[in-house]
Amino acid sequence: MRITVVGSINLDFVAAAPSLPAPGETVTGASLSRHPGGKGANQALAARRLGAEVSLIGRVGDDEMSGAAVALMLAHGVDLSGVETDIAAPTGVALITVDPTGENQITVAAGANHFATPEQLPARIECPLIAQLELPIETVEAAVGRATDFVCVNLAPAAPVSEALLRRADLLVVNETEAAFYGDALHVGGGMVVVTKGARGAVMYRRGVEMAWATPPRIKAVDAVGAGDAFVGAITVALLEGMTPNDALHFACAAGALAATRPGAQPSLGDRAEVEALMAQGAA
Repeated sequence: MRITVVGSINLDFVAAAPSLPAPGETVTGASLSRHPGGKGANQALAARRLGAEVSLIGRVGDDEMSGAAVALMLAHGVDLSGVETDIAAPTGVALITVDPTGENQITVAAGANHFATPEQLPARIECPLIAQLELPIETVEAAVGRATDFVCVNLAPAAPVSEALLRRADLLVVNETEAAFYGDALHVGGGMVVVTKGARGAVMYRRGVEMAWATPPRIKAVDAVGAGDAFVGAITVALLEGMTPNDALHFACAAGALAATRPGAQPSLGDRAEVEALMAQGAA
């Protein structure tokens, strides 16, 4: 199975703090770490670690951060031949604060991601596609329009998109906040729609009718950054492998839960054996 991901590449600066700051508040006592991230890169690595062959199309800056941003993808064999270097814009950066319960606040400086244009895409994308909304919307729309196979779009962060994209997608993935933003427009097409609900699980719909529901295994959350991206990569792989909607949801919930037990976005992503072991533990 080969998957193309069109999406963002960031370097995450993560401050693990005693609490999340309120507006105007300074919180001290944090520890700082640096991890590769970006929703596109996270989802590419998630799918790769679960057994898919993955190629990523994206953009980084010509700076010292770019190597760190792609290091884990390179180490795990993600094809980065579609990643271009922008000589004028920096590598994207996410500034993340995480509290002891795993809750987080994230601010993203898109950098080179903002300059990933439709011209960077192939004329046809002839294998399954995963896309998100951290690249310019016109680039995402172009990728979906050029795809000839299965299309998953993670509508995050929420932003206006065309009805054509919503109708073309075979799978739309949103969290509850994003679901509220899009409303009934999510269900205009005939594809699957998954709404994730954090520790309460996820629900799959088709044409507004519930198809399946799953809850994640019980875990101790450390850092929820990347858990949603682990879910997206996992449910795409599961559906492409022919799992039923119910089994695919359970698999994806376990992948997301596993990612929440470890710090960092990409360092937290589990492999197939780890996800299946967590599923078995939850079933025991």
